[in-house]
Amino acid sequence: MMSATLKSVAHYARYFPLWSALTAVRWRSFDQRSRGLGTTFAAVMRWFPPARLRFDREAKRVFPHMKRSDRAKLGQEMGRQMGRTLFEIYHDAEFQTQHQKFRASGPGLDALKEAQAAGKGVIVVSGHFGQWEAVRAAIKMHGFESGAVYRQHKNRHYERRIRAGIEAGGKPILATGQVGTRALVRHLRSGGVISILMDEKYAEGEPLPFLGHDALTSLSAAQLALKYDLPMIPAYGLRIDDGNVFRVDFEAPIPHTDSITMTRAFNDSLSARILANPEQWYWMLRRWDGQ
Repeated sequence: MMSATLKSVAHYARYFPLWSALTAVRWRSFDQRSRGLGTTFAAVMRWFPPARLRFDREAKRVFPHMKRSDRAKLGQEMGRQMGRTLFEIYHDAEFQTQHQKFRASGPGLDALKEAQAAGKGVIVVSGHFGQWEAVRAAIKMHGFESGAVYRQHKNRHYERRIRAGIEAGGKPILATGQVGTRALVRHLRSGGVISILMDEKYAEGEPLPFLGHDALTSLSAAQLALKYDLPMIPAYGLRIDDGNVFRVDFEAPIPHTDSITMTRAFNDSLSARILANPEQWYWMLRRWDGQ
């Protein structure tokens, strides 16, 4: 078993390239640094075989008839988008103040305001699509605050930076697991807003269609919405123009039926978004592993 010292060194070695990329150009503007990290990640997707092959495997599952060269271009563009997204999350305190970048609209935004005015909690559901932190930025811009459910990163260097960024976007930040779930229930019952990314594999989840293939999906958001009579609102921060402006779409709340039907409706919503803009989804989640 790897010793604690060797494990710490290994974690730092993996974090060092990103730290270098973030640090080397600190003198440049926010947008220039964002584009720079995007360019770096695009290069990784082109020249680093493990990343390129992992992306190709996932994209080929959804787009089996797409030419390999086109999938390669898609992977590089995904890398560009995700590099910018990571930079913005790392610098979320600054990102959240750039109100001119966020164009929020949709029936779900009105539903969120109505629920908050009535003292009710709100569950906002999204995925690793576009800039998901733009959703919480738009919520804050309209006078509210959304916490988030967060899966802790094993690398403590990434964990420290990413968690600090996410906390700047709104509190509370609640870890996955039983303790986090109890805190989540208290937050919602007290009238709070929480944002949940629902496109990661959940081992105890239900196999539901996602991009045309069954994927293990958590039902917890829908279960909470039903149990406490809360709106469950899909919302997405789509990059537009030069990728530096965000159209934040708050879709209508998913009708209350049962947890499987509601969660399947969310999967369908996110799938439609991804098929329309596949470069804006983070394909490296291993969404279908083991299925």
